[in-house]
Amino acid sequence: MSALLEVKGLRASYGATRVLHGIEFSVAEGGVTTLLGANGAGKTTTLRALCGMIQRSGEMRLAGRSIARLATEDIARLGVAHVPDGRGTFTRLTVEENLQLGAITRRDRQAVTADVERVFEYFPILRKRRTQQAGTLSGGEQQMLAIARAVMLRPRMMLLDEPSFGLAPLVVRELFEIFATLNRKEGVSMLLVEQNAALALDLADHAYLLETGQIVFSGEANVIRRDEKIRRSYLGY
Repeated sequence: MSALLEVKGLRASYGATRVLHGIEFSVAEGGVTTLLGANGAGKTTTLRALCGMIQRSGEMRLAGRSIARLATEDIARLGVAHVPDGRGTFTRLTVEENLQLGAITRRDRQAVTADVERVFEYFPILRKRRTQQAGTLSGGEQQMLAIARAVMLRPRMMLLDEPSFGLAPLVVRELFEIFATLNRKEGVSMLLVEQNAALALDLADHAYLLETGQIVFSGEANVIRRDEKIRRSYLGY
């Protein structure tokens, strides 16, 4: 598969504190890539850097086009949907209003209306909650809403930051089945940050291991999953 996202020499900082030190990686068109590593390794920072949310430098190309100097909203318009950690729903708006905001950059309003119904097919519980304020949903339902809102962008690529955090195992399993369906059925490429390494490696086709802002290992996900030394040294299981 050809690369949809290509990153070279990515550096990122919070003020004077350098977090990423020239990392290089790619995400295949229609593929799922996962970034693994301990807390503080730079995984979340990588996603934020790709979206232009923090100071960054280096080469970043989406389908051959440089996004290194684009603003966050312009990167979203190119089809990059970011689902941040902490869910990030608009708590005072209803479920359906949150979904409409996910499509705010789109002009095809008839198609947007159709996509709301399509998203409800992925997340039937949200259909039941469509007029309910997002802040009154359970944690799992809020995470589903955050992902559903990203799907409303009709993304080429989703950046997923710790989607399983704080959720019950049954909810996590349901979410990852939906990710697999979106990838397989709709061809959505994904860059996944996930503390549950075993879960991430089951979904992904390629993985990169980060340690203190540098990539220390990369390879096919199924190879890393079977390598006991790598799992014990870097993944903790």
